Amino acid sequence: MSWRIAVRHSSTYRYSSLVVASFNEARLTPTASRRQVVLETEITTGPAVPLDRYIDYWSTVVHAFDVHESHSELTVTGSAVVETAPAQTVLPTTRWDDLRVPELEDGFSELLTSTPYTPTDDEITDVARSLADGTTPYGAVLATCEWLYTNLAYEPGTTKVSSSAIEAWKQRGGVCQDFAHIGIVMLRDLGIPARYVSGYLHPRHDAPIGETMSGASHAWIEAWLDGWIAFDPTNGAPVEERHVTVAHGRAYADVPPLRGVYHGGSLE
Repeated sequence: MSWRIAVRHSSTYRYSSLVVASFNEARLTPTASRRQVVLETEITTGPAVPLDRYIDYWSTVVHAFDVHESHSELTVTGSAVVETAPAQTVLPTTRWDDLRVPELEDGFSELLTSTPYTPTDDEITDVARSLADGTTPYGAVLATCEWLYTNLAYEPGTTKVSSSAIEAWKQRGGVCQDFAHIGIVMLRDLGIPARYVSGYLHPRHDAPIGETMSGASHAWIEAWLDGWIAFDPTNGAPVEERHVTVAHGRAYADVPPLRGVYHGGSLE
């Protein structure tokens, strides 16, 4: 059964003194896919300014905008209505040898190598290889996500948006961003292309129709096994109707909801 979900994401930045100019990008628009149909989208800003829309390298919808009038507050709101489908039911049959062909390694090289957020680490590699021993690539993905769900603690405030997978690993905890980054390191160490996904998660399986609920941005992972399969290690479950996908990338640095620079007062 599909879901129809309306999402409203609003962020407000307040400054200690007037900002005379700012230059910004917003990644707040859900992406269309076989699992997700986008019915309505809108991005608004305050102060109101014209928006330029483009698709970035990772196929994410980006709205770029400049504010050239003095302002002490900036608000950006993304609204959308999407229909989401159930999780994938056909199990991948990819073998380890299938992941070793040069064409795949070349085509997914950016999703097999490390980044500042997802650096390689011997201890993480050892755990990943022990989980993959004697199983298929699909089994390794499931085992990795189950291990993360079981062995990492969800602890808001213990990491920062700039924390790497290794920093979260040392603490054995963090938030959804950290679960995703560590999972990506583990899968890439096994030779499985993996990417970071940002979006939203409806907080209730049994939500009444029409009820408004508060939530937050969410992150999970996708692995390439003859196609992308998605898994949410923070919740130890496959991605399903409650997940709304916004952006993909190598790590968080490719998908921040808002990014920009400004000239003037500091943030309060």
